[in-house]
Amino acid sequence: MRYNYRYRLNPSDAHRETLDYHRDLYRQVYNHFLHRLNRIDGTTKYDEINQLPSMKQWWDDLTDLYSRTLQNVVERLYTNLSRLKDAKNNGRKVGLLKWKASTEYRSFTYRQSGFELKNTSGQPVLRLSKIGEIPVRMHRDIPDGAKLKQVTVKKEPTGEWFAVFGIETLDDPPEKPDTLTDVVGIDVGILKYAHDTDGTAVESLDLSDERDRLERAQRDLSRKQHGSANYRTQQRVVARRHAELKQKRRDFLHKLSNYYAYEYDLVAVEDLNVAGMMRFDSNSRNRASAAWGTFLRMLEYKCEREGTHYVPVNPRNTTKECAFCGVKTDKPLWVREHSCPSSGFEADRDANAAWNILARGLDQIGMGCPESAPAETALPVDTVVSAQRVVETGSPAL
Repeated sequence: MRYNYRYRLNPSDAHRETLDYHRDLYRQVYNHFLHRLNRIDGTTKYDEINQLPSMKQWWDDLTDLYSRTLQNVVERLYTNLSRLKDAKNNGRKVGLLKWKASTEYRSFTYRQSGFELKNTSGQPVLRLSKIGEIPVRMHRDIPDGAKLKQVTVKKEPTGEWFAVFGIETLDDPPEKPDTLTDVVGIDVGILKYAHDTDGTAVESLDLSDERDRLERAQRDLSRKQHGSANYRTQQRVVARRHAELKQKRRDFLHKLSNYYAYEYDLVAVEDLNVAGMMRFDSNSRNRASAAWGTFLRMLEYKCEREGTHYVPVNPRNTTKECAFCGVKTDKPLWVREHSCPSSGFEADRDANAAWNILARGLDQIGMGCPESAPAETALPVDTVVSAQRVVETGSPAL
């Protein structure tokens, strides 16, 4: 299996200067080949890569860069072009690839060679060709027997440098079970971030303090003279506020998704079009803050890692249909209880949707409804868990 492990680097001032120098040179090379792409018809990725040795004869600075990483810059340009064409073929309105400003090109990649993770006098260091040895903060160990396939060095807007290790392990992902013992359906929302069929409702993460600090920092930035030293200093403060908010949200999502992937044999979720939902007229800020797309992507790869069935289902009418009899009942958003006029089944609105999601997930893989399906007229007792509990314990279970 392949994983990405992210670690913080502790470069010296000299290394920071070298890293920035290399990063900006790679950016200039990217812009150079983008210019050629727009001017020369019929050129290919391999034709452009073959231009690199001759370019070093008139562009002396390129001799300071590692050759394989230099080739990766051209590959990156054509990968971006391919993604742009795919989006256009899918009916999306797209423009042209744009030149990268100095603040927009933040990473470069060593692939297969040119790097080595070493341990020097008890201090892990990352040796990068043409740059040197940079201390690494190894907050977690790399699995035994894993092969380091590539390293991406990235500078965050805060000014911090990180290394993303692409590793490959010898073990294959575990087989998904044929017999399902523990299954769960999850309905995601805003007030209750996740409501599952086991009766657990996890509240959304409270990020109000982080948003307030970010807004204050942005107001302070607006008062600075654009381009001044104080403006650039305040820009880094704003970047740190953004990073704090992002890190707290991702920590919560990692722990919640890891719990469901580890504890269950099958996880059924809604196959949400999150990008389309962001175009709705109201409440887009809360939908963006919920980061449902990020949560579902995390859940998917962690289910693959743990050998858990991950089943996305069509979310249409999961709230309206009765989980007991299937009769549709229209209800406005402010009505938070489901009460079926046909069967008399009553439940929390989100709990009813979670049962429908689980039933569709089991049907999708050819399994029947679970024995623990809701009984007629039963009102499930939900356990409401705060997001802070998930952050502190890594689990919403009591």
